[in-house]
Amino acid sequence: MNVDGLPLPPNAPEPRTCWRIERPRTGLVRLVLDPPHRPKLPLLDVPTLRDLDLALADLADERELVGLVITGRDPLTFAGGADVEGIGSITNDELARRVVAEGQELFQRLHELSKGGGGRVFVVAAVGGPVPGGACELSLACDRIVLANDPKTRIGLPEVKLGIVPGWGGTQRLPRRTGVPAALDLILTGKLVEPQKALSLGIVDRLAQPADLVRIADEIAMGDRPCRRARRSAWKRWFIDRNPVAGAVVAHQAYKSVWKRTRGHYPAPLAALSLVVRAPRMRLGTGLHAERDAVVPLVTSPVTKSLVGLFFAAEAAKKLGEFDGRKAPAIERAAVVGAGTMGGGIARRLALSGVSVRLFDLQPAALDAVKREHARDLKQRVRRRRLQQHEADAAYDRLAITREVVGIARTEFVIEAVAERLDIKRQVLGDWAARMPPGAILATNTSSLSIDAIAEGLAEPERVVGMHFFNPVDRMPLVEVVRGTATSDETIARTARLALDLGKTPVVTRDVAGFLVNRVLGPYLDEAVRLLESGVGPERIDDALLDFGMPMGPCALLDEIGLDIAQHAGASLAAAYGPRMQTSTFLARLLEHEFLGKKSGGGIYLYESDARGRRRKRGVNPRVGAGGRELSHEDIVDRTVLAMANEAVRALEEGVVEDAATLDLATVFGMGFAPFRGGVLRFLDALGPQRAVDRLRAIHGSPDVEQATHRDRFAPAHLLLEHARNGAQFR
Repeated sequence: MNVDGLPLPPNAPEPRTCWRIERPRTGLVRLVLDPPHRPKLPLLDVPTLRDLDLALADLADERELVGLVITGRDPLTFAGGADVEGIGSITNDELARRVVAEGQELFQRLHELSKGGGGRVFVVAAVGGPVPGGACELSLACDRIVLANDPKTRIGLPEVKLGIVPGWGGTQRLPRRTGVPAALDLILTGKLVEPQKALSLGIVDRLAQPADLVRIADEIAMGDRPCRRARRSAWKRWFIDRNPVAGAVVAHQAYKSVWKRTRGHYPAPLAALSLVVRAPRMRLGTGLHAERDAVVPLVTSPVTKSLVGLFFAAEAAKKLGEFDGRKAPAIERAAVVGAGTMGGGIARRLALSGVSVRLFDLQPAALDAVKREHARDLKQRVRRRRLQQHEADAAYDRLAITREVVGIARTEFVIEAVAERLDIKRQVLGDWAARMPPGAILATNTSSLSIDAIAEGLAEPERVVGMHFFNPVDRMPLVEVVRGTATSDETIARTARLALDLGKTPVVTRDVAGFLVNRVLGPYLDEAVRLLESGVGPERIDDALLDFGMPMGPCALLDEIGLDIAQHAGASLAAAYGPRMQTSTFLARLLEHEFLGKKSGGGIYLYESDARGRRRKRGVNPRVGAGGRELSHEDIVDRTVLAMANEAVRALEEGVVEDAATLDLATVFGMGFAPFRGGVLRFLDALGPQRAVDRLRAIHGSPDVEQATHRDRFAPAHLLLEHARNGAQFR
């Protein structure tokens, strides 16, 4: 492999130090990935690929070599895929082509050494733990894959989540193993699968317990243990994979699904689709060239740069769970007060994630409903093979329900999710603080009240923190960890660690009204309502924002949130920030007629229940109006998105979050801002700060903005003006 000119990391080790060669017996070699510059999870960066190339060159001359096992330094540590930082640093197509070509040629050399590639050596990958992307592609180049059967193991090709396609043979080798339909599902979604699923799909050939992984791989490599390659039935290979007509049908259906999901904003899935469908009908070498041609322009695209930026922001968020240079202590025992939608969801998530939790509420019916929903959810997870039955039983047992404040002497963490009233929240946390041990954390799931106000009068205010989940708790990935004036660093770190243990991404915010996400979301939603009021139809508004890249239009989102909740949140923001946050009275008129949104069967849209009791949209609410006013998609986006972006810049200027990358992460994970745009501030960078200022000023002077109070919303933020003057970027 010719690495001259490829970027080496600053701590790059000496050659031949990244792979350890072991010879447990005559004719058998183990190549163990153990790079000294990657002490935690190795990556397939330039040094590790360079040293794999050198090792393969040495082994090619060993005539007595019979079996080769490729594995990691331990059964659950192989490689975390390609070096994402390296991908993000590639800025031109020529370098991208070299990186892709070198990786393809290296894996192809391994394939050609193997029996399956016409060579003389039986090559077995013995892998476990995370096996994503390039690590999976390296394994696919081997004769057999033995996978560690452990809950920590996941394997797959998640490259589309970074805006690219698998570029080291994944689009060609995976469909040859699993068949086109399964490969399409895996590659187009980018999902990683657990061991049993990987075996049933044919991604891997055998499972082994971690302690036996390398021994079994050794025996397979030497022919001492049979291991047939997982294969699909012959008729499926010929009538689906190799049939052009069937391929065209599969491609058409997949294309419709991808387009519906992405509206063409993400080119990677469409590129991958074509490669995967054609793979079984092409020679491997031809397919690799096609793969290379497809991936190169994607690597340097704005979409990839945006998604890679989000990846690193999410990785940085994981460090929030550290205190004094090490992981903060885990929360093992917790309590939740309030068994409503949010409290019940939080309690169930805690139990599912290994935390023993007591859920308290005065209403037995509410407690029983949470327990039933917990049981249903666990049963479904077992049925879908996401949990083993004993794991589900343990998760069920970890959730205790009670009407009495008892058994909490060792509780380390309590979070209240009661009515959004300051007096009630103070009383609840005060009562629990008196019964819990010193230093136990007192958290509130408030979305609108001040953490300092809630902590007032409580002993040890340094242990009071906001932990704002988003609804639905199980699906929304963000948690705002809100720092009060007195909140200690240790409290922040332990709360962030808990969020991470729940599978969430934490963002630390200052204690300001609306924190970050609701503050930024407020002007966006209110502008949509004002457009409705001016005669623009809700479907036109929603279509414009869906085309922009939002996962749901603002009118549909308001119905999902609930018009009553949106109205209450808007009033809180207006009270805190004054004229620029003043909301339209349009929602209040709908609420007068008890149109609360989706939950009541009517809001901006009307809904009806299907056979399963799920509410489906059936049209526009007549009280909203016919919506006869025509307004371009560009004008709709300017009014809504620029209102949001302007407020986001104000929040950054005030230090509500640490930096621009954190703010962008919160807007994507917390409110669904178009991921391919990288967040609201990266969107401003792409638009250009001066152009954003010009558009805001045009709206500010528009006859559509009649009220002086409303006009304040579009006065460009000071920091935005400064960036426009200096030609600076936020990211």
